[in-house]
Amino acid sequence: MILHTQSWTDTNKLLFKQAYAHIVARIERGELKAHDKLPSIRMLAQELQIHRLTVFRAYQLLKEHEKVYVKEKSGYYVHPGFMESDLPEQTDRSPVPSSGFLSNALSEIQQIPVIYQFSQSLIDPNLLPNLFLSEYVKKVFDIYPKLMGTYSTAQGDEELRAFLCSYMKQHHRIELTESDLLITTGGQQAIDLICRVYVRSMDHILVERPTYSAALDIFRQQGARFISVDIHPDGYDLANIEMLMKQYRPRIFYMNPTFHNPTGFTVPAAQRKQLVELAERYRCLLIEDDAIHEMYFDQPPPEPIFSYDTDGWVVYLRSFSKYVAPGLRICAVMGRPSVIKPLTTAKSLADNGTPLVNQKIFLHYFDSERIRTHLDKLRIALQIRKEIVEQELAGTGWTWISPKGGFNLWLKLPESIPMEEFLNESIRQSISFVPGLICDPLREMRSWIRLSYSFVNEDQLREGVRRLVALSRKY
Repeated sequence: MILHTQSWTDTNKLLFKQAYAHIVARIERGELKAHDKLPSIRMLAQELQIHRLTVFRAYQLLKEHEKVYVKEKSGYYVHPGFMESDLPEQTDRSPVPSSGFLSNALSEIQQIPVIYQFSQSLIDPNLLPNLFLSEYVKKVFDIYPKLMGTYSTAQGDEELRAFLCSYMKQHHRIELTESDLLITTGGQQAIDLICRVYVRSMDHILVERPTYSAALDIFRQQGARFISVDIHPDGYDLANIEMLMKQYRPRIFYMNPTFHNPTGFTVPAAQRKQLVELAERYRCLLIEDDAIHEMYFDQPPPEPIFSYDTDGWVVYLRSFSKYVAPGLRICAVMGRPSVIKPLTTAKSLADNGTPLVNQKIFLHYFDSERIRTHLDKLRIALQIRKEIVEQELAGTGWTWISPKGGFNLWLKLPESIPMEEFLNESIRQSISFVPGLICDPLREMRSWIRLSYSFVNEDQLREGVRRLVALSRKY
């Protein structure tokens, strides 16, 4: 079921299949119509920056599947039979069918109603100071009585941006101005905007292996080619990263170096400055996704990679509301004005600005004394839940590295367990988790799962893990 979710860039090694799908997509979007001539092999090779033989192989496959036909000494043309029979069949009255390429495997899993919800990397709502938040909502409307009738600017509320500049200076010694920040509706929107602005079809990009699966789906939708970088408990192999940057000249490196999703690993401080130096040397924009920076258990994590950036090679995505009030969906994108300006334009086209109500509520709530106490208690609660899961998994033979913060355990199960069948049976028994396959740009990590311990209460957590372990023993 879930594990069959596919995309046209499932395998980076077969570039001719990507070129094949690129042409199919252009036909389905109506850019190429019946009997239209395809770009020449030389022209498409230049456009996609791939070898001519790769394009030739793609065109031969298109011909074999009767999607195009050949005119001697003229070129390749769109087959009219493909237009009539292979386009997505319309089952509703919509005048224009979907392109068929949108996919979000993580969302599909999370939308399944289950009792033991281990696929949601979110805070249990019962751990949040909900009464205190509701009182602050009333105060905010007293301060801004016309708030409901006002739009935010596309870049975000200036008062909030000024506060976040002060916050970053106080906590990270990073000097920013309001023009260096863009407020988005959650971190995922920020990833989508960055992808649309900086990634073109068939561009090489570096991504961690494994990584946040929704980001992979966003990049796939744009037609990116993945170059995977393994992440380990002690960070990255920097020599390998330099080799990949030198060879492929990727446009961006999407990374989640602090309490990494899904592994929980944190890249050490010693590597962070070196990553900025590599980015500058090879002109690769680092996208630092930092969603849960303050959710540490014993010691705070190293300073963000962004703190080492002086020339604009890092775009820093800091999601503040995930552990404060997730429903507000507040993320701050930080970077030099040369980066923020085009992203602001993209934001204005997407929704013309994150709701001002959300921004004002977050501003006054996050700036309160109560929130500091709340964060201290929340860190303790999350550590207890992590330890409950680890206690229940002791003796299973499953392997993991205990994270020092965050919401997730990254678990290696015995290879004898058929993962698709195991996931489907788990869901039938009202248990969900994230299969590692969808977090892997190479789609090979079949024995891994991400289990989130942050969303359900302690009793449900203990019972749900016991049931999951019992189910695994049937295999």
